[in-house]
Amino acid sequence: MDKTERFARTILNGFESYFAEFQNITLATRTRFENADWAGIRQSSIQRTDLYKVKTHQIYQYVELIAGEDLHDFEFWREARKLYAKLIVGHHNFEIAETFFNSVYCAVFKHRKIRDEYAFVFSPHGDMPSVDLKNVYRTYKIQGSLSDVLEDLLNDYAFSIPYEDRQRDIDNIGQAMMKSPELSLGVTQESEIQVLEHHFFRNKGAYIVGRILSGDQTTPFVLPILHNQSDAVFVDTVLFGSDRVSVLFSFTRSYFLVHATRPAQCVLFLQELMPAKPISEIYSAMGHNKHGKTYYHRCAFRHMTSTSDQFNIAPGIKGMVMSVFTLPSYDFVFKIIKDKFTPPKDMTREQVKAKYALVKRWDRAGRMADTQEFTNLAFARERFSDELMEELREVAPSVIEEHGKALIIKHVYVERRMTPLNLYLRSATDEQVEEVMDEYGNAIKQLAAANIFPGDMLLKNFGVTRHGRVVFYDYDEIVPLTDCNFRVLPQPRTEDEEMASKPWYTVGPNDIFPEEFSLFFSGNQRARRVFDTLHSDIYEASFWIGLQDKIHTGHVEDFFPYRRELRFHRQPKPVLESA
Repeated sequence: MDKTERFARTILNGFESYFAEFQNITLATRTRFENADWAGIRQSSIQRTDLYKVKTHQIYQYVELIAGEDLHDFEFWREARKLYAKLIVGHHNFEIAETFFNSVYCAVFKHRKIRDEYAFVFSPHGDMPSVDLKNVYRTYKIQGSLSDVLEDLLNDYAFSIPYEDRQRDIDNIGQAMMKSPELSLGVTQESEIQVLEHHFFRNKGAYIVGRILSGDQTTPFVLPILHNQSDAVFVDTVLFGSDRVSVLFSFTRSYFLVHATRPAQCVLFLQELMPAKPISEIYSAMGHNKHGKTYYHRCAFRHMTSTSDQFNIAPGIKGMVMSVFTLPSYDFVFKIIKDKFTPPKDMTREQVKAKYALVKRWDRAGRMADTQEFTNLAFARERFSDELMEELREVAPSVIEEHGKALIIKHVYVERRMTPLNLYLRSATDEQVEEVMDEYGNAIKQLAAANIFPGDMLLKNFGVTRHGRVVFYDYDEIVPLTDCNFRVLPQPRTEDEEMASKPWYTVGPNDIFPEEFSLFFSGNQRARRVFDTLHSDIYEASFWIGLQDKIHTGHVEDFFPYRRELRFHRQPKPVLESA
């Protein structure tokens, strides 16, 4: 075996080791759920997110030793790529194995000279493995009563702890199916239910994901399973339709822990349930965010080469830390950290990057947008408007390089495009204002319950998704809620103190005065009036201190990826039945 083959096989072995450990972390989640070990599930999620970097660094050390002086030789990498491509022919997860190869390459060349002849910018085997979806789901035919079929389904997906009231859950699901407007054809003897073979775990929930086939109609559905904290589980609701399932798999939520030996099978099944959701986001939602990034890049390249519109400065108020641009025909925005921040922002580039890294590992609670981070990303210079180029040269000259027809951006974040909340409010009806300000308050509260204090809560730092959810996307000032010192504003004792232009009382670096939060609504009194009616408790220090106390006791909040009014009415039975 020559050096090139040893080199290629070492990278492939590194991938196999990574994937096996990824699976092992995931497999332990079921037991953690059964034991109500919510802190353990959270730690598993962080551990699995960190695993990729740990493994690529480990393999980098081995390949550096094997390659020696050839490590930076492009011809050596060209041959290694060819051999690696042969080694993964027929591999069930070749697409993720290619991404792992790319990561090792990028670790060597610091994300420069990324060419298809040296790395897998595109795959010689196609974007996705050829899969038979029948191998990834269980089928339940409605040949007897619907109740019997649902009982079989719940039995097949039972845990080592019992259902709180299995018959109640069966009745609730059956009634929801009969009443659901999404199931316009109903459930008949010709219908069948197809369910992915493993639970999806996240936060404090387990989810059964599938679809109902009735004639030509296909209806996605999800059964959320919750732990009752008394050694039993129950079905909390049933979610029907692509939109509700899409919210469950949103880019604003933490990655699922789901056992999938061939992720592409699950991805393609889920994409059929949610045709509007990019495949890259589905890979990420399953924890394979690095390959989600690869898939995103391939789709982005194809979009750029098939369109001719220009990149422009994103609409909205310009940020103090980031310069943001977008393409009219594209559903994503690009965010660049400025060289110098607009006062009073006082931080470094590395501190901002650390905040984004924190968000990647945290429970985003459905309220923070996931991002993809790119280094040395190449664009066609002619696609950038003059106005945008002028801004980039002014605010971030160290981040861009112009090479002939190419524009290289040394560091950029990419995230889904949303309508800035302040812009949304301009044309919103009274009903929309009430809905979106309730969402805004809920977003702040849910972030706080997840131990995140957003810092700068200006309306412009939140976006509205196509589902009407309000999401936070400006991370430069976020800190753990438990690091904050919430205080009541001291009352002035003298006229001089009352008239003072600066605070007459001592203010520590972590001191926060919730009474001042109304300043975030300056310029939009209409929105403030609605907000004050719905969420005035946010102005009270006691509200925030109460959340801190809960976090300090180890409490983990429930983050429902659906409206609370959708939950089934539940009255537990006094005696638990066996699973």
